[in-house]
Amino acid sequence: MYKVLLVEDEQLIREGIKRLIEQLSSDFTVTMEAVNGKEALAYLGSGMPDLIITDIRMREMDGLSFIQEVRKRYAELPIMIISGYQDFHYAQQAIRCEVTDYLLKPINRRAFLTALEKILGKLNKMHGMDSKEDGNEDPAASVFKGNHNFTIRTVKEYITAHPEDDLSLKMIADFIDLHPAYLSHLFKGETGQNLSDYITDVRMERAKYLLSRTHLKVYNVARLSGYQSPKHFALVFKQQVGMTPGAYRDSVGGDGMQADVEGVGPPV
Repeated sequence: MYKVLLVEDEQLIREGIKRLIEQLSSDFTVTMEAVNGKEALAYLGSGMPDLIITDIRMREMDGLSFIQEVRKRYAELPIMIISGYQDFHYAQQAIRCEVTDYLLKPINRRAFLTALEKILGKLNKMHGMDSKEDGNEDPAASVFKGNHNFTIRTVKEYITAHPEDDLSLKMIADFIDLHPAYLSHLFKGETGQNLSDYITDVRMERAKYLLSRTHLKVYNVARLSGYQSPKHFALVFKQQVGMTPGAYRDSVGGDGMQADVEGVGPPV
């Protein structure tokens, strides 16, 4: 059974996570508990867990500072963040620290189980318990495998929330602190789709929403969908949707139209 160090300053939440682990997996058990990063580091001096589960916002030493200290000593120790803060800055920092997963409170049982199973597979492999014949796997790829899904999910969430922004490969790669070529390869490998095509899909969904739900002029729809040139937007829209923006608006009618207010967009 793998040992878990649980770092959470709220006792009720800490006890809830412990019970959830007991209910979902017989492979993990909480053997150490801490109320902040400083106390957790003291535990690491006397015992070594197989997995760390930590919150972000804590007194004395916050979760990200704690993780940074852990990474100086243990580069491949699996770490999971469970936080009530859905902030891209935190996700960015977590990726840089090679966190295995980042879950939001209240905890989704299915997502938590999936995360535990993924970590279990990594730990089994580290202990020579994986039967898959992949001994020739690139060591660098193995190090990053644990947080690939988290990285891709963060990239997708960022694009969906900011379709009107600069979404160049370099900008996104800088955001998550990866080399652009590596990010491009990773995204295609994990999703089967080029990053640029995914961005176009998200922008077209934003454009269709604005055309069908608002009275915004087409040039404003273009700008809010990430296109500075209305002519280029119209060309891309026709290629992707099969008709011009004006024809699309006519085809969906005026039901549900909202006021002509900039910034209106689909829920993310």
